[in-house]
Amino acid sequence: MFSPEGPSLRELAVQALSSVEHGYDLLAPKFDHTPFRTPAPLLDGVAAMLRRVGPFDDGLDLCCGTGAGVEVLTKVCRGSVTGVDFSTGMLEVARERVTSGGPRVSWVRGDARALPFASAFDLVVSFGAFGHFLPRELPGLFGQVHSVLRPGGCFAFPVVAPPRPASPAYWMLSGFDAVMKVRNAVWRPPFVMYYRDFQLGRVRPELERAGFAVDLYALPEFGQRGDGSPRVRMVAARRLP
Repeated sequence: MFSPEGPSLRELAVQALSSVEHGYDLLAPKFDHTPFRTPAPLLDGVAAMLRRVGPFDDGLDLCCGTGAGVEVLTKVCRGSVTGVDFSTGMLEVARERVTSGGPRVSWVRGDARALPFASAFDLVVSFGAFGHFLPRELPGLFGQVHSVLRPGGCFAFPVVAPPRPASPAYWMLSGFDAVMKVRNAVWRPPFVMYYRDFQLGRVRPELERAGFAVDLYALPEFGQRGDGSPRVRMVAARRLP
C-alpha cells in the first residue's frame, strides 16, 4: 500500500491519534509517498478541463497540502497562485517541492473555514480535502469560498463516482469511516476524515444555496460506469453576482 519511503504503521497510528493539524504536520515529510496524495492522472484531467473552462488570472488551492493543486493552478492561471493550508508541516514541504516558471506562487497558513482573503481570486480548487469537514460545516466552507471569489469566479474540484454497494471498495471505505467515528467517540482530539460523507447529491444543493451556479463536466479519460455515467466529474461552481 505504501512505498518504502512512506510512513510506517506506527507513524500512521500516531498521526491518527493526533489532531488533524498535528497529524498532518507529522505526516508531511512522507505524505507524497502515500495513497492519500491525489493521483497524477486526476490532477492532469482537471487541469485539462480547466483550460477549456477558463481563462483564469488568480487562483487559490484550498487545503493545498504539499502543493499538488498549486501545480495544477500554475498551468491554468496567468496572474498569481496561492496555496492555503493550516498545517505548517505540509506548507514547508510544498514550498520546497513546487516551482513555477509562470505565475508567482505564495503560501499562506490559514483555516479554510475562516479564509484570510478578500474577493481576490478567479478560480479556487481543492483536491481530496472535503473528508476533513463534517457535513454541517459545508455551508460555512462554501460561503468562505464564495467570499474570496470575484463575481463569475469558479470553484472547481473533482468528484469520483462512489463505489457500488456490492464492491469491496464500498465496504472498505464504509469500514474506514466506521472506525474513524468510533475513534472520535472515544478519543480526543478528534481526527475528522470521512470518505463517504461528501456526496455530490448533497453537495450540489449546498453550493447553490451558497450562491453558486453549478455545472458538471465528465472527465472522459476515466471512462464510464456500467450504467453509462461518468466515473469522474469535475464540479465547476460559478459565483453568482
